[in-house]
Amino acid sequence: MIAVIQRVSEASVTVDGETVGRCGEGLCVLLGVAKGDTREDADALSHKILNLRIFTDDAGKMNRSVLDIGGGMLVVSNFTLLAAYKKGNRPDYMGAAAPDEAKALYEYFADSCRLFIPVECGVFGADMKVDIANDGPVTIVMDSKVLLGK
Repeated sequence: MIAVIQRVSEASVTVDGETVGRCGEGLCVLLGVAKGDTREDADALSHKILNLRIFTDDAGKMNRSVLDIGGGMLVVSNFTLLAAYKKGNRPDYMGAAAPDEAKALYEYFADSCRLFIPVECGVFGADMKVDIANDGPVTIVMDSKVLLGK
């Protein structure tokens, strides 16, 4: 799994002109599920992301997690994070998991995070418009394979 994690002051996702998910201060996570990913990948990412100390404390140091600040999360599925781009100019997405498998792991990831903080989501597979007010900017790309040593 690949996640693009952005510290946000607010974020929202719209489908067909209707806002389907939003969060205030917290994290916007764009999530791509790769072939072969399992719940172990989702668990590793959710644990690391929830505990990632990227919010400032009273001394101005990035020393607090989304859990510490009582923040929320917006999770948006994004298969294009699995793009292969080495050959040619048209990326291929053959590394992305099949839609049914990807949706199940995407929902599992969101539900895992939802046990600890408020989480809203986009609509899996939909054409979405994402509005992100990146705070900092703080943006981190995380790969579950790195966390798990695969």
